[in-house]
Amino acid sequence: MLFLKRRFFLILLLICSLTLTLFFGTSSVISKSPTEILWDTWGVPHIFARDTEGMFKAFGYAQMQSHGDLILQLYGQARGQAAEYWGEEYLESDRYIRRMGIPDRAQVWYEEQSPEIKQYLEAFTTGINLYVLEHPEAVQDKFKVVLPVTERDILAHLQRVIHFNFLVSDREISTWQGSNAWAIAPSHSESGNALLLANPHLLWQDFYLLYEAHLNAPNMNAYGATLVGMPALVIAFNDNLGWSLTVNPIQGKTFYDLTLADNQYRLDGVMRPFQIEQQTIKIKQDDGSFKEEELNIWRSRHGVIIKKEAKSAIALRVTGLEHPHLVEQFLSMAKATNLDEFETSISQLQLPMFNILYADKAGQIAYIFNGLVPIRERGTWQDWSKLISGDTTNTLWTQYHPYEDLPRLVNPETGWLQNTNDPPWSSTFPEQLDPQDYPAYIAPQSLAESPDLFRTQRSLKMLLEEEKMSLDEMIEAKFSSRLELSDRLLDELIVAAKIRNTPLSLEAAKVLSNWDREATANSKGAALFGLWRFSMNSKNLFATPWNAADALNTPKGLKDAENAIDVLENAAAQLQLLYGKIDPNWGDAVRLRYGDEDLPASGAPGQLGSFQVLGIAPDGSGKFQSLGGDTYIAAIEFSEPIRAKVLNVCGNSTQPNSPHITDQLEKYTRGQLRPVWRTLPEIKQHLESRKVF
Repeated sequence: MLFLKRRFFLILLLICSLTLTLFFGTSSVISKSPTEILWDTWGVPHIFARDTEGMFKAFGYAQMQSHGDLILQLYGQARGQAAEYWGEEYLESDRYIRRMGIPDRAQVWYEEQSPEIKQYLEAFTTGINLYVLEHPEAVQDKFKVVLPVTERDILAHLQRVIHFNFLVSDREISTWQGSNAWAIAPSHSESGNALLLANPHLLWQDFYLLYEAHLNAPNMNAYGATLVGMPALVIAFNDNLGWSLTVNPIQGKTFYDLTLADNQYRLDGVMRPFQIEQQTIKIKQDDGSFKEEELNIWRSRHGVIIKKEAKSAIALRVTGLEHPHLVEQFLSMAKATNLDEFETSISQLQLPMFNILYADKAGQIAYIFNGLVPIRERGTWQDWSKLISGDTTNTLWTQYHPYEDLPRLVNPETGWLQNTNDPPWSSTFPEQLDPQDYPAYIAPQSLAESPDLFRTQRSLKMLLEEEKMSLDEMIEAKFSSRLELSDRLLDELIVAAKIRNTPLSLEAAKVLSNWDREATANSKGAALFGLWRFSMNSKNLFATPWNAADALNTPKGLKDAENAIDVLENAAAQLQLLYGKIDPNWGDAVRLRYGDEDLPASGAPGQLGSFQVLGIAPDGSGKFQSLGGDTYIAAIEFSEPIRAKVLNVCGNSTQPNSPHITDQLEKYTRGQLRPVWRTLPEIKQHLESRKVF
């Protein structure tokens, strides 16, 4: 009888296992080797797996516990079926996803993965689906329509985020969405160890959120962050090295102007037919019924048509769509043990954009202008940022520059490297990369073309001012909110306000004279200066334009002092009306709002020259609120053992009722980072919960 009971139990277990395998994919639901997730008190998952497949499975499971609703929503959008799932508000997103060919290309990409990477992707989706099976109450019912998640969803999501938002945006991305990154060599470090600062600036919502995790598997012990829903760390460090990414000014997209006649386009003097595909988008209605919309997708040899009129059309061509191995590259980067291995990984050029700042335990530092740069016949970066004639194949790029052609700087004599989304030439100072050594279309030609010039200059000055820097000093510098722009204009503005000699201008002059030129929460004068600056016309602001001979201190001076004081008085009057005074604390005028928190803010937009970046917008009540900026901060010293401190400003979860949505905001307001826990004793000392597979 006991034998029969055991046999019945084994048969039942086999049936359950086969059923789950059919539902979740080919990966085994029960890991072949023990795997566990140790959650610390900040909601960070520390994954310990005896094989890489188990690590991917646990990583998918962990992300669902932290961001389940958001992940399913993002994957539904990446399928181009969000309107079918959740209604008409997602229709424009579905049109974009379908027109860009993301779902179909995800299938092609999956078929091109190696058997090993397919196994890892399947394990990741198994972990995602398993979490919902075990915790159905933890995910909102409306998002469960996306289940089961497949490996194609992961690759579609990756494309949507990297290629069609960072590289080609389907929405307006503010200029403050960038990053800071520093790599400091032993010669510039107080301890004699290399230092690395990672500091992306992103929106505090949607797929821009970063997820912090610690991944352990054979030949891998990596700690860092990834964009929510992605299966590999994108900014990380291991026992030997680390890296950060910053958005670079790479021309990864080209818009072609096509000449049409009879619904054909001209190419090399010959009229050619478009490829036309018709797809049907289902749209869920309020009553639960569906309506359908036919979407016609037109393509030329240049790419997809994004605008079409009777006699002209605009086609979009995007780099990297035939490079499907980004997950494999990120995994290889995380396993690298030295600079040679790391460069072998990134030289695959599966990541179509982003600067890379690197440092390691051997004391090496590196800057790489990473990405896929099309080989073009001629022209400058500015030329290729405009609409290009598509009537000739002479402008139709088909190949990329190899890794060896990209701007790259290793171990400069200055002892440090930096990037604040500026062109590669100012990666250190004095400049050691010469733009004349590269095609004119590879990047903007001067520091003046940095999107946040004053933030870049502030970064360069802080590094130049310190002969040697410690880890703690690097963290202190990261939270510097001194406004570089104030050093160019404030003295003249104060003098002009005194010359105007009205009660309001004199009061404004007094406030600005007493201001510490910082944008900390208690700074008085930052609100007046900031409101004045954003009310001024940028084209008529500076008397002295940027000059390469004084690259770090120009542009400067007021071009039109009379107009500047008119605007200053108006800004002062607005503040008086709103606050009853013209010198409110910066933190009273600018609020750090996320989740249920509403805190006084420190930091300012990069356009003002703050290294601590906070993206702000009017909230409708006369105040400003944060929309993004500093997102993830990591400061690493490659000592023995490694010292590291981090902060995930938006917390490590978005799930309702999670304690880890806003638990790190207060530290951010105090300019503090958290210690990284990487050893088992440390992790167990701060253990919140545990999951064993």
